[in-house]
Amino acid sequence: MLWTFFYAIFFVVASIFLPFRGRFALARVWARVILAVLRWTCRLDYRVEGRERLPPGNHIALIKHSSSWETIAQALLLPPHVWVLKRELIWIPFVGWGIRQLRAIAVDRGAGPAAVRDVIEQGKARLAEGEWIVIFPEGTRMPPGETRKYGISGALLAAESGRLIVPVAHDSGYYWPRRGLWKKPGTIRVIIGPAIVAAGRNPREVNAEAQSWIEEHSTHSPGPAPTPAPTPTPAKDHREET
Repeated sequence: MLWTFFYAIFFVVASIFLPFRGRFALARVWARVILAVLRWTCRLDYRVEGRERLPPGNHIALIKHSSSWETIAQALLLPPHVWVLKRELIWIPFVGWGIRQLRAIAVDRGAGPAAVRDVIEQGKARLAEGEWIVIFPEGTRMPPGETRKYGISGALLAAESGRLIVPVAHDSGYYWPRRGLWKKPGTIRVIIGPAIVAAGRNPREVNAEAQSWIEEHSTHSPGPAPTPAPTPTPAKDHREET
């Protein structure tokens, strides 16, 4: 928290002199430091599978939301992007100002259809400028193994803009619970899925396909259990053989 607050002061000042890509590079520095400290203090690391599936151009990524980890790591997982978040975050002194400098799409989650329209209108503008869009379609952090109906805004934006949906699954919630400060050591598994075509399709079908893939691949896979050592065979008593 201290690192984020003081870095935000520097970030806001530096952003005055930098274009968006330069600001995003500084955001990646912030994320790298936090993830490095997690490795050092909590022995919590991560690995990414499927980077080769990222399509050329800029598209819409839907990411599983189960902890605070992915809100930090997203800066390193995907090309330069803006993300959709609740507007209350931009009210935080310095931190919120920094979020504004990153041109995030802030919405009122209680506005219903108006919030969806905001995502589509602002999302189209950001896509036209060459940036990716990142959306946490569940809208809030869900406990491991649980989910809720995905918001439709990402699928609608993809269908109307002709861009692809890139699903991103992970199991961070098993290591960094959504409530509490205790974190478990281990390696978070992140999987970038195959791009989903949305143009010309029913957005609800696209959304259901993305949700099915993300939830299926967000299950916890701690790895195979160690093979037990073989039980030693007692030496034969040759007197019995004779």
